Amino acid sequence: MKIQSLTVGPLEENCYLVIDESTNRAVLIDPGDEPARILAALRASGATLEGIWLTHAHFDHLGGLAGVVRAHPVPVHMHPLEAPLHEIAVDSALRFGIRIEAPPPADRELAEGDRLRVGSQELSVMHVPGHAPGHVAFHDDNVIFGGDCLFAGSIGRTDLPFADRETLDASVARMIALGDELTLYPGHGRATTIGRERTTNPFVLGSARLVRLKR
Repeated sequence: MKIQSLTVGPLEENCYLVIDESTNRAVLIDPGDEPARILAALRASGATLEGIWLTHAHFDHLGGLAGVVRAHPVPVHMHPLEAPLHEIAVDSALRFGIRIEAPPPADRELAEGDRLRVGSQELSVMHVPGHAPGHVAFHDDNVIFGGDCLFAGSIGRTDLPFADRETLDASVARMIALGDELTLYPGHGRATTIGRERTTNPFVLGSARLVRLKR
């Protein structure tokens, strides 16, 4: 599996081009902005786009969706609980002084335990709400695309509409339980590992303590 990260837009969101090198098939995860740049990277890769997977529907994760889908009308996958955020994405962006094109609707629903394929590769869907109600992560035994749940040294914001810190703490705990060796590709910032965040991330350490206390 080849993973190309493109940091796009004023909020420096990470869009991922994931390519199965054995079949030259690809998916895009969270095309947040700069669709022309994303499409140029896809062309340069020579891969065939099979789909678009959204971790969640905050505007900085789907601002480039319309431009990509116009060029490549592939299925867009999103958890149904993200529909309210999807509907207000344009207005949400304007509150930050950012203009995005209205994102097209998702046409495939994601759910906990789904298995998604890119070429010969298969990843599982994990529902990890808290930062957003329908937030999901995509993972196999080696990598996890975690969106805005967990970052290098931090966790997702919970001061946004539909967010909840207690729910996010539980989701972070589930992600940490996947195993130290997984490489985490977050929605913002540098890649890291689950093991590094489990042992050094102060927010993860605090979340784990809170989850234990509530059991």
